[in-house]
Amino acid sequence: MKKRFFIAGTDTDAGKTLVTAGLLTAANRQGLKTVGLKPVAAGCEQTPDGLRNADALQLQQAASIKLSYEQINPVAFAPPIAPHIAAEQEGRALTADRLAAYCRGAMMQPADLVLVEGAGGWRVPLNTRESLARLPQLLELDVILVVGMKLGCINHAILTAEAIARDGLRLVGWVANHVDPDMSCPDENLATLERLFRAPLLGRVPWLEEPTADAAADHLDLSALWGE
Repeated sequence: MKKRFFIAGTDTDAGKTLVTAGLLTAANRQGLKTVGLKPVAAGCEQTPDGLRNADALQLQQAASIKLSYEQINPVAFAPPIAPHIAAEQEGRALTADRLAAYCRGAMMQPADLVLVEGAGGWRVPLNTRESLARLPQLLELDVILVVGMKLGCINHAILTAEAIARDGLRLVGWVANHVDPDMSCPDENLATLERLFRAPLLGRVPWLEEPTADAAADHLDLSALWGE
C-alpha cells in the first residue's frame, strides 16, 4: 500500500530532516521503495550545479529511488531566512499551488513511501496570503510531527497539533527528537506528550553526536503508519 506523508516540525531546529531521512532509511531496510522531497529550502550553497541545500541532499541520499536534485528541491534560496522573505528579495512568486505541482510530478514515482518535508514550523509563511500548511492540504497528506525535545516543547507540540487539526489534516504519528542533550526531565516531558497526543509515538531519537540517517533509523518504528 502506497503511503504519502508531510513531515512537520515544532520549530526550525526540531530535526525534521534527520527524522525524515531516518524514516526513509527504516523503510529501505524493509525493502520498500522510498522518495523524500524538500519542496522549498532556504540556506543553500552555490555549486557548479546550482544552489544546493544540505537537508535536501540528505533526503536525496537516503531515498531508495534516486531523483534529480531539482525534483527533490525545486525551489531553493541562498540566504538562510524565511522562504517568503527570500522570495520577496528575489522578486519570485512563491505559492502553495506551484509547490504542489512540483510535488505531484515527483510523487508519480512508483514509491511505497513518499515523505514531503516542510520548512520551519507549521505556520511559516509562503506569501502574504498562504502558509506552508496549505501544501499538505492541497496534496491531501496526513502529517507526521517531529517534536524537538527541549524546554518549551510541550507547548510548541500541542499548539502545532491543534493547528494541524484546525486545518483539517490528520496527525498520524509523531517523533520525539532530543535536540538538547542537557534538557531537564526529558522522560517526564515525553510522558506528558504521550498522554496528550492521540497519535502514536513512532520513535524516540536520542541526542546523537553524529546525527546520521542510519543512527536515527535505529530508533524509529514505521509499523503504526501501516496500521500494524
